[in-house]
Amino acid sequence: MHHVAVETHRRDADACVAFYELLGFSRVEPPETLRDDAVWVQKRPYQVHLLLTDEPVVPPRGHVAFVADDYETDTARLRHAGFEVDPRPEHWGSPRCFVNDPAGHRVELMAFPPA
Repeated sequence: MHHVAVETHRRDADACVAFYELLGFSRVEPPETLRDDAVWVQKRPYQVHLLLTDEPVVPPRGHVAFVADDYETDTARLRHAGFEVDPRPEHWGSPRCFVNDPAGHRVELMAFPPA
């Protein structure tokens, strides 16, 4: 996977960037032709494209999953920033949780990927 694109209300864009920065992402510039309609963040080769719209759609069950660089530190950072971290049963022996970004998108954070 290279990137995922999620719809975000324009007013939530900065808060979403700050959320993903807590997970180690940094804001990067999209191509000039997309700058009016999207905000991008990147961590290594992976990107999240925040598609700016006046009426974003947030899937009720769909989610983005990331492997944390340091699961305990990342979840503590999210909690400290005021996000509700919902621990889930381990899958593949990996601790994992769900948290919603400021736009309401469900994000799964895992300690390590499935084997």
